[in-house]
Formats: sequence, structure tokens, C-alpha cells
Amino acid sequence: MSVVLKKGTATIYVSDIDRAVKFYSNVLGMRVKSHFSKDYAELEMPGLTIGLHPPTKSGPPPGSSGSISLGFLVDDLDSVVSNLKGQGVEFRGNVIDDGPVKLAFFGDPDGNSLYLTQMKKDMWS
Repeated sequence: MSVVLKKGTATIYVSDIDRAVKFYSNVLGMRVKSHFSKDYAELEMPGLTIGLHPPTKSGPPPGSSGSISLGFLVDDLDSVVSNLKGQGVEFRGNVIDDGPVKLAFFGDPDGNSLYLTQMKKDMWS
């Protein structure tokens, strides 16, 4: 069975969400799709969606190696994780239930940061 990915987002860890939203929207001309205070923002342009995320204790510092990761939206996270594990993919920690989303982190063969996300409510449409 192949994995069905619905949509992709490049997530960028930033030190100041509001400043980053202004840069990506006002300077680069991207459209603000959502802006959840200091917690998260999503901007888009044809062919690209980016998510702006504040730093976390366990995540990479903004501007450092690994501070940009590629995420894939899926309908059934547990099923996709199980499928990928069956194909030898190693996940970093357990599935995280984080409010409106469930997340699972892993890497490609070169160690580039990737993640899967399942929305509990449809923020992506």
C-alpha cells in the first residue's frame, strides 16, 4: 500500500512570529492564510505553503541547521506511520497529540527533517 500525502508545508522556526509574518507577507508578497497569535502562522503563494513556528525546547534554534522541515498532511496519521515503519522508516519519538493536530517526526535517508500531520479540524482548506 502506498502512502497518500495530501499537501505539503515547509515549517520554519522563527524567533518572532509577528516579524516573520510581516517579512513573508509585506516584503515577499505571500498571502497570510492563518495567524494564531505567537503560536503559529501559515502563509502561501502558488505552489508553496510555509508554516512559521516559534522555537521549542526540543527543537532547533531559528536560523540553525534543521530549523526548516518539510511536513506532509495525511488523513490517518497512525495508519501512515505504521505503513512507513513497515518500509523501514524510523520515527523520532512517539506520535504527538498537540491540540488541533497530531504529529510524527522522522527523517529522509540523509537525515533531513520531515514530519506528518493530521488535522483534528480542517485548518488547511
